[in-house]
Amino acid sequence: QVQLVESGGGLVQAGGSLRLSCAASGRTFSLYPMGWFRQAPGKEREFVAARQWIGASTYYADSVKGRFTISRDITKNTLYLQMNSLKAEDTAVYYCAAKVGSYSEIPNEYDYWGQGTQVTVSS
Repeated sequence: QVQLVESGGGLVQAGGSLRLSCAASGRTFSLYPMGWFRQAPGKEREFVAARQWIGASTYYADSVKGRFTISRDITKNTLYLQMNSLKAEDTAVYYCAAKVGSYSEIPNEYDYWGQGTQVTVSS
């Protein structure tokens, strides 16, 4: 089992920044690719960013490339999402997720999820 707990959400003005954190624990999570997803009201959950826990490969949705950065601190067992130049359309609940196997951008292919953290960007 893998346990994921997100934090760092909040209210920010357009153009501002936030950093989300995802504390991970459990067995062998270091073998899993991990990702960030988001879900706005009335919309489906969508991929934001992902990376392997071990290794340098990172992946981003086109809508966040150049603005968001996914990273991790192995010593703290924590995944991060640095969000800069935030826009009103970034408003959503953000989820951290992990999966067995290879990287994916499809939410249904992820096995473990955090509870989510709300990000609200005011215009």
